[in-house]
Amino acid sequence: MSKAKLDVRVRRLERQDDRTRFRSGNIDLDRFFHRYAGQNQFRHHIGTTYVSVQEDWILSFVTVSSREMVAERVTKSLRRRLPSYPLPILRLARLAVDERYQGHGIGRLLLRVVLELALDMRDRFGCIGVVVDAKADAITFYSSLGFRPIDLISGALGDRPEPVAMFLAIGQIAVAAKETMD
Repeated sequence: MSKAKLDVRVRRLERQDDRTRFRSGNIDLDRFFHRYAGQNQFRHHIGTTYVSVQEDWILSFVTVSSREMVAERVTKSLRRRLPSYPLPILRLARLAVDERYQGHGIGRLLLRVVLELALDMRDRFGCIGVVVDAKADAITFYSSLGFRPIDLISGALGDRPEPVAMFLAIGQIAVAAKETMD
């Protein structure tokens, strides 16, 4: 596929979307999207998946959910300004781009949508930042946008490769959102 400008639209996943054609090259992400993204959104209401589409073809997806984080996990400078009880965050659970569209900036587009959701969440009912579990090959990318590693208190994956939990404070999100457009 050429690097031609794509006419891409981002929207929430819909029940009738054909997810079976999506292939990111990562079997775990593909399995989640094919089997569980719809259940999590429409039946269990534990996360929302956004998709980028061109006509009826899904180019990428990102799944987010609201979570909480204890103040001990954020930087000392931020911790001093926050209460000690659990704090609201937006969790970027999964993000993947179809193999045929990787390298076209679609992942950055979805990340910008996530950062804008965090700003909206902040304004509507509170949010101190975004947490992502970055795979080894994505740590540099997230670091370049200001995400910083945080320690996990619980939630380790056990026998699967451990991602690095990374946090971006709400005050840095507007800058990071702008960076995703470059």
